[in-house]
Amino acid sequence: MKMAILGAGSIARSMSATIREMEEITNYAVASRDYKKAEAFAKEFGFEKAYGSYEEMLSDPEVELVYVATPHSHHYEHVKLCLNHGKHVLCEKAFAINAKQAEEMFALAAEKKLLLTEAIWTRYMPLRKTLNDIIADGVIGRPSILTANLGYVINHIPRLIEPSLAGGALLDVGVYTLNFALMAFGNDIERITSTAVLTDKGVDEQNSLTVVFKDGKMAVLHSTILSQTDRQGIINGSKGYIVVDNINNPERLRVFDLNRKETACYEAPKQISGYEYEVIACIRAIEEGKLECEEMPHSETIMVMKLMDGLRKEWGVIYPGE
Repeated sequence: MKMAILGAGSIARSMSATIREMEEITNYAVASRDYKKAEAFAKEFGFEKAYGSYEEMLSDPEVELVYVATPHSHHYEHVKLCLNHGKHVLCEKAFAINAKQAEEMFALAAEKKLLLTEAIWTRYMPLRKTLNDIIADGVIGRPSILTANLGYVINHIPRLIEPSLAGGALLDVGVYTLNFALMAFGNDIERITSTAVLTDKGVDEQNSLTVVFKDGKMAVLHSTILSQTDRQGIINGSKGYIVVDNINNPERLRVFDLNRKETACYEAPKQISGYEYEVIACIRAIEEGKLECEEMPHSETIMVMKLMDGLRKEWGVIYPGE
């Protein structure tokens, strides 16, 4: 299958380096608004074609699957552009600015009978299933509370601090903590309480969420663009607990008993980068004629967007055009 990259920024580099090593996909085309940038990018990562226009690349009949790697402030525009050119789409997280945009994007994909899915890579990784299996098997008893954090010193990057680029910690790193909680505890949420610290420009630079589920479980989540964190997720149960090392790209799961003795350790399988799993899921779904990937259903993406919409409204974080 021939894959194209829309946008030639840092996340596009990670994806391109990954698919270059995959047998299932071909590095076919890359597009940037700057042709020289696209040309250099194509040469570096072995793409067959480079385009200085998104529209021109999407008019290429050879393109089958497009990875949208632009800032999330532009996903709505660029995903619709891809769909209107008849292309299947893997769109980087956060999927959109808000749930309204996400719903419109999925509606258009359904109308065009094209695959559209969110590239939140942790949903597709093998250790996600391992984690769910450990919990379902009752190894740690009845889980009741989890904690998760994710933070990097990235407050110097324009797309993370500019309201016009839908900046803030929540949509960039907080989305991973939310998804971690949902993957572990499901999506039957009763309420969320939260607090955030905003920048002078009005986006959140760090936040703390407490999610209460209808069955009494709780998740306490932190995200920040000011500090480096340990990125751990810990799920606590009546017979022990699970430690996930790096919720942003799980390296291992460690299981502990009531004496805090490690009883099992599950290492992540050897991988190229971790991005390959979402690409493989897309290929499989397209070959099966599906319009969504089972690892990240449309309904889950919309639910996460609605949760983040509610949080931003509570904090007074409003993006231009909303």
